[in-house]
Amino acid sequence: MRILHIGYRLPPEPGGKERHIECLTREELALGHEVLVARRHGDVPAGALEVTLPRTLTARAVARRSDPLAFAVECARALPRLGRIDVVNLHGDHREALAVGPAAARLGIPLVLTAHGALTTRHRTVMRWALCRVGGFIALGTRPAADLRRAGVPARAIRTLSSGLDLPRLDAIRSGTTVEPSLIVSVGSLLPVKNHALTIAAFRRLSAVRPGLRLVIAGEGPERGQLERLASAGPGVELAGHLPRDEVVSLVSRAQVFVLASRRLPALGEGVPTAALEALALGTPALLSSQATLDPVVTDRAAYRVFRSGSVDDLTTHLRAVLDDDDVRAGMAERGRRAVAHLGWPDVAARIVGWYEEVIRRAGPPAGPHRDVAAAERAHGDGSGMHAAHADARR
Repeated sequence: MRILHIGYRLPPEPGGKERHIECLTREELALGHEVLVARRHGDVPAGALEVTLPRTLTARAVARRSDPLAFAVECARALPRLGRIDVVNLHGDHREALAVGPAAARLGIPLVLTAHGALTTRHRTVMRWALCRVGGFIALGTRPAADLRRAGVPARAIRTLSSGLDLPRLDAIRSGTTVEPSLIVSVGSLLPVKNHALTIAAFRRLSAVRPGLRLVIAGEGPERGQLERLASAGPGVELAGHLPRDEVVSLVSRAQVFVLASRRLPALGEGVPTAALEALALGTPALLSSQATLDPVVTDRAAYRVFRSGSVDDLTTHLRAVLDDDDVRAGMAERGRRAVAHLGWPDVAARIVGWYEEVIRRAGPPAGPHRDVAAAERAHGDGSGMHAAHADARR
């Protein structure tokens, strides 16, 4: 299969979506597929073909309002010159689909959209029109799946899945670390949606009656100034900034408790947060906001605890209960590891590729220009004219 991934950013840019695209690309390559990647920022995984995107006048004009949208416009313009593409996996939302959907439809290329988080509550009319060009959807969690259904997408067109986990790497790091008493950890960009201020507020309440606690927040972002002011109100809070992946995993593995206080905002929200899944795989007891749960991926609700989103009181109560009880933590650690044992990247990638194949079957044989390109390639070899980082090596 010849797969095109379209994602605005890839690692080393931070973020769960970015890691998802990178890891999925590597797994698809390992399965023997040919993978092309179009991105604006970050590095293309080794072995994948890099799609270059010359800036057009139209894209430059669109970029003044939204560079991610301009990127999608450039991808749409590049699509006809890439030769045979069996499926496009677009990582984004209706804005990117608005540009890429019509181009894929004209070429007869099935389009799959991966919704990594809750969708915006704005632009409902435009969203319905944009999403009608998408042949299949991957929703990472119940929140994006519900948002897609509210936008008029039929349930049969949606597969609710999760990002994968590098379980061998997580196990290796866990086996080499020791839990630090009284250490609380949170991971996520310093953005309003992550609601780190709530975690700091609960930490302050608990540390007032339980001295010696530490809270470390790993991540960077525009709320740093505000969070630094909250952190400076007393001892024990550290904003660690952006850390390399293995350092983040080691930090979570050393924690007695992992906290994710994310909330839903009008423009965005959590899907299935990978950082929380990794905490479970590491055996770190996890406390998650009711707007950051792991449904339907983790079916054992005793594998983690849920507090009411936005409630300092509820988070403080759960923190105290988990920190004060060794048996509770041991039970959560064991159940957490079992609950995510099915989420290794090879298994997740195989499920995603299976969904591609179903979407392709539903779409039927390609029509129009794409059929002509495919026939020409079968007769004469790949004449795509694609600009790629590895094109010379392939020749």
